[in-house]
Amino acid sequence: MSKVQFQDLLEAGAHFGHLKRKWNPNMAPYIFMEKNGIHIIDLHKTAAKLDEAAAALGQIAKSGRKILFVATKKQAKDIVAEKVGKVNMPYVTERWSGGMLTNFPTVRKAVKKMSTIDKMATDGTFDHLSKREKLQITRQREKLEKTLGSIADLTRLPAALFIIDVQKEKIAVAEARRLQIPVFAMVDTNSDPNIVDYAIPCNDDAAKAIALVLDTVTSSIAEGLSARKAEKDKEATVKEKDGEAKGAKTTAKKSAAKKTAAPDESIESDDDTTEE
Repeated sequence: MSKVQFQDLLEAGAHFGHLKRKWNPNMAPYIFMEKNGIHIIDLHKTAAKLDEAAAALGQIAKSGRKILFVATKKQAKDIVAEKVGKVNMPYVTERWSGGMLTNFPTVRKAVKKMSTIDKMATDGTFDHLSKREKLQITRQREKLEKTLGSIADLTRLPAALFIIDVQKEKIAVAEARRLQIPVFAMVDTNSDPNIVDYAIPCNDDAAKAIALVLDTVTSSIAEGLSARKAEKDKEATVKEKDGEAKGAKTTAKKSAAKKTAAPDESIESDDDTTEE
């Protein structure tokens, strides 16, 4: 896994925090200094925390479990959709619907409803509906798509959440904590790092900083997925070889059995001749 560089974080503006008067005292260990009334984040700690979080996320991906990314703020939406989509992980970039985790069975029902509408469009059911009914169903489908996003393929609760801006996504954080789902998050100087499991002290408003963090994280996830695929391929090869070996043994046993049976038949024929 490639580690993030201090200079890259600096150039991305990851060190800029919020105004001093808006700070959260729990962020004190991650603040380097104050300049012109703005807190400056210690990027050495940012790099260390980011590498730690990326390594943990890579292990989760390697285990075959899903990581749900949550980022509904304007400057993060497109970045998350682009980068997270490449590693086939679910994400929410529109409004977080309350109960998306704690009431997951209901969410699955909404996903099934969306699938039913898709089926109606392909099996000819739409042809028997009026123009108004088609329009209503289409709008309903669009609304579900916008709300659910890419979690339509999420068949069970995610193994972890990655959140950009814990202040804005506090409902998602609360639901994850209630269900004891690990939370990874970019935490700015106005947020509490203690409410998440893996806090990455970083400017969560700068698009460049968000992109850099996601590049590091998704790169680690991609490595984890590749390692998992390699292990599966290795297991399949071993099973195939074992099957061939067992087949060869079975064939050898049958051949030996036939050779052993041949003399017995000749003996029986000799006995029959003697009796005559």
